[in-house]
Amino acid sequence: QLQASGGGLVQAGGSLRLSCAASGFASDNYIIGWFRQAPGKRREGVATISSNDESTHYSDSVKGRFTIAEDNGKYSVYLQMNRLKPEDTAVYYCAVGRYSSWYGPLDEPHMDYWGKGTQVTVSS
Repeated sequence: QLQASGGGLVQAGGSLRLSCAASGFASDNYIIGWFRQAPGKRREGVATISSNDESTHYSDSVKGRFTIAEDNGKYSVYLQMNRLKPEDTAVYYCAVGRYSSWYGPLDEPHMDYWGKGTQVTVSS
């Protein structure tokens, strides 16, 4: 299970923090992070962490504004979102899975488990 918290409504330029904790999942080489889906658009990878080397990965659209990091131990991460823009408005999903070198670090096929999603709305 994935328990996500955070999200909400914020004005452009503001900040929000999303948190996610996974339970019932175990792997020595995993990847965990956040995806989002805006209305009328496909879901996209936003930011992930790979456990083997603790490397972080960001989409070009959020690089420099968002930060993903482990939070209180294994299988738990937060996403700090700064300088939010209206185009960041989306449902944000936390996901975790066993890392595979077949896929890029923001690709969905890594992910075995998904959270329910939390709404982030950025007003202009």
